[in-house]
Amino acid sequence: SVAISLSHEPSLYTVKAVLILDNDGDRLYAKYYDDTYPTVKEQKAFEKNIFNKTHRTDSEIALLEGLTVVYKSNIDLFFYVIGSSHENELMLMAVLNCLFDSLSQMLRKNVERRALLENMEGLFLAVDEIVDGGVILESDPQQVVHRVALRGDDVPLTEQTVTQVLQSAKEQIKWSLLR
Repeated sequence: SVAISLSHEPSLYTVKAVLILDNDGDRLYAKYYDDTYPTVKEQKAFEKNIFNKTHRTDSEIALLEGLTVVYKSNIDLFFYVIGSSHENELMLMAVLNCLFDSLSQMLRKNVERRALLENMEGLFLAVDEIVDGGVILESDPQQVVHRVALRGDDVPLTEQTVTQVLQSAKEQIKWSLLR
């Protein structure tokens, strides 16, 4: 019974995954923060299950496979934030809304598949500003958009060259290795 009481201890590690699927349930973006689904095969099976259970409903919260799933759809995209079954839905919803509102600003309210695919680097940066290793860092979309712009050296994300994006990624990897 000790293990049971410990598992419900409050934790900063609130988010287990952030997913964006298209209207066929295929993965456009997925970031898992723990090893609940260690293999890509298990992740994709979970994503199909989640999509099948949520794509026809209007609710915003589901309990699935022992996890709390909050979600939102827009045109041809489905956004999901996943936490444990005892996680506060409002916290997860704050992450979901922050991600959606940040992308909405970055994509000039054009939150749909094609625009998202053209701005994947902005999506990666935004998610990294909102959640780090499962810990919620930011829930204010204005702050996220501002930081993403700073990290992009104030160059609109669509005008960044591939070289700049790769250089930025190399820098981030270098710094994460040095920590």
